[in-house]
Amino acid sequence: MAEFTFLYRGGASMQASPEERQKQMEKWMAWFKEIGAKGVIKDPGHPLERSGKVVRGKPVAVSDGPFAEAKDVIGGYTLIEASDLAHASEIAKGCPILEVGGEVEVRPVMKM
Repeated sequence: MAEFTFLYRGGASMQASPEERQKQMEKWMAWFKEIGAKGVIKDPGHPLERSGKVVRGKPVAVSDGPFAEAKDVIGGYTLIEASDLAHASEIAKGCPILEVGGEVEVRPVMKM
């Protein structure tokens, strides 16, 4: 088994009603329970705040960020185990973010 990171982008906006956000959260919890029962979750991860800093360059500069378009901002992550990239992508197909216009970026974790 190899490790893969799911990076969640886009999806339902904060303008959704509390009821809509609650329904979406219930779908996320059901999905985590489903894939957890299959033994593929290594770390369920966490949602990420929209604020942050970007540190880059020489000389080193620190700026507010991220400044990517809102649909490109990473909203959270999960670490899973799967047999290969195709298997990890298949698992990602069940993610509730896809129902609300978001996406899951599936990335292999490089072993060091």
